[in-house]
Amino acid sequence: MKTCIKKKILSLFSLMFGNYRLILPILICVAVIIGVIAWLNRNNTIGIQTSDQGISISKAQIESVRNIGEWEFLSVSDEELVDTTRTGFFGDDHLVRIYFGTLRLGIDMRDTREGWLSADNDTVVAILPAIKLLDENFIDETRTRSFFEVGKWSPADHEALYKKAYTKMRQRCVTPANIRSAERNAADQIDNLLRSMGFENVKVRFDDTQTQDQ
Repeated sequence: MKTCIKKKILSLFSLMFGNYRLILPILICVAVIIGVIAWLNRNNTIGIQTSDQGISISKAQIESVRNIGEWEFLSVSDEELVDTTRTGFFGDDHLVRIYFGTLRLGIDMRDTREGWLSADNDTVVAILPAIKLLDENFIDETRTRSFFEVGKWSPADHEALYKKAYTKMRQRCVTPANIRSAERNAADQIDNLLRSMGFENVKVRFDDTQTQDQ
């Protein structure tokens, strides 16, 4: 019985180490293959580069965010009832119309200036363009209807009423309070986006010079 066990042990050692000349080249080939795969995949991950001075941001990362383009952060729906009166010899003419619109507040990432996304030690600083009205044609004319109409009215009369409703909607919806609300939403969304790209510390602010330009 002991002799049988010894033979099995000797056979096992012979199998493991007897063909070392064959095993060594195989191990070398495996190591080379692993190294080649790691080298080929070195650029397939999205991340940040770190150094003793802090972090660095690649041009590809900056462009990927800029290419988002228009980004809406607040949508305000409104309706305006506007009217006009025309005095005549036999009586007055009246026109009352209801206009509906949706005003979208946000930013266009293509408006960002050079250096808008930068690294400050271990923190990423994003300077966003000013909040603006993304679509100037915010009145939905397909929903516009006359509420009350007496007399004959020309296309020019309707256009004047449209402009009156347009001005009222803009004044009512593009307010400092709504702009601040859109800014808060924008800061949160940009913060989440940059953190998802691997940046842990993020600061977001808005370009004051663009606000002054508007």
